[in-house]
Amino acid sequence: MPLSLEQNIRMSLISVRDLKKQYVMGKTVVHALRSITLDIDRNEYVALMGPSGSGKSTLMNILGCLDTPTEGTYILNGRDVSRLTDDELAYIRNREIGFVFQTFNLLPRFTALENVALPLIYAGLPRSEREQRARKALEEVGLGDRITHKPNELSGGQRQRVAVARALANNPSIILADEPTGNLDTKTSLEIMQLFNQIHQAGNTVILVTHEPDIAEYAKRIVYLRDGMIEKEAFRSEAEA
Repeated sequence: MPLSLEQNIRMSLISVRDLKKQYVMGKTVVHALRSITLDIDRNEYVALMGPSGSGKSTLMNILGCLDTPTEGTYILNGRDVSRLTDDELAYIRNREIGFVFQTFNLLPRFTALENVALPLIYAGLPRSEREQRARKALEEVGLGDRITHKPNELSGGQRQRVAVARALANNPSIILADEPTGNLDTKTSLEIMQLFNQIHQAGNTVILVTHEPDIAEYAKRIVYLRDGMIEKEAFRSEAEA
């Protein structure tokens, strides 16, 4: 028997219903998201794919609690985050979500260890625990021998690995990656995507935002967006066919 809407919401890590996002630019109203309904289960590996202006980055920002919808509901881990305050959103971001960005967003004067430990400061952890977790995260991404290196002493792929380690340090429910291979060459991109496969296999929910079909195909499920709406979905077997 098919599950009811309420059962789907309860079982999913992420449930969004009729999500809309509008921006007012002068006298013009831009409909970035028109009506998005989507469920993502725990330990899923999902790619959000679409051309520029499709709404994928706006959706990622809402899923990552970096923005709020104009209309609709967003249930994350059983909690309605659609109407939370900025402080409440920041609290959830710091504990539930790890971010990986195209531009790495590393602090140039900090070592790899210090960059990875930075989110743990906001979590209020003591220094010894911060350093222990950061060291463990860097070892998990293959950079245990680079902890004292600063970003300018690392390759592009190594800098992105530091960014991935930073995302993992707080043991989040979700890893959100926005064009994580956009600044990398083909060989390094493959290495980073293999790392995301390992993260997924370890039990994390991974949501990948990309406009590149070959990168999207690493995910088990691809959600195609166009004009602020979900155009279609494909599971990996279909995407490979």
